Amino acid sequence: MPFCTQCGTVVQPADIFCGSCGARQAQAAGTSDSTARPFTAPPPPPNPANDFLKTMTARNASLMCYIPVAGWIVSIIILASDRFRAEREVRFHAFQGLYLFVLWLFVDWVFGPFSDSIEAPHYIAKALKAVVFGAWIFMMIKTNQGDNFRLPILGELADRSVSEQK
Repeated sequence: MPFCTQCGTVVQPADIFCGSCGARQAQAAGTSDSTARPFTAPPPPPNPANDFLKTMTARNASLMCYIPVAGWIVSIIILASDRFRAEREVRFHAFQGLYLFVLWLFVDWVFGPFSDSIEAPHYIAKALKAVVFGAWIFMMIKTNQGDNFRLPILGELADRSVSEQK
């Protein structure tokens, strides 16, 4: 199937002009138009991964960084993307979401087994996990309302991380 020599749109073999851009088609006219550049394939479809970030608002990107237990994935994608490289608040929320996840891992992997070894009550580790989970939910609510809330200690770390990248 032939394609337009100018824009790459599919044309019929007998078409003299492209129906989309109006360019003269060399193969149909039988001319040797030196300006015509034949296409061998249509242009590639848009990459859906790129569209995902292009259509995302800054507030939604910030909000997704606080999805409990899974927000760290979104945070890494946002920190690695060019789309949000210049948006300080979005990067702040991405770092703060990562630090919340690190705190969750600390409570789960370090404090949990440590409390077992000293025979502390198991509800302490569960209570700490509930506090971190509550912080995720709290930050989702605050971010959705447009408040740029900084958590104690983690907010300061996130501010430093953002400022070191400039």
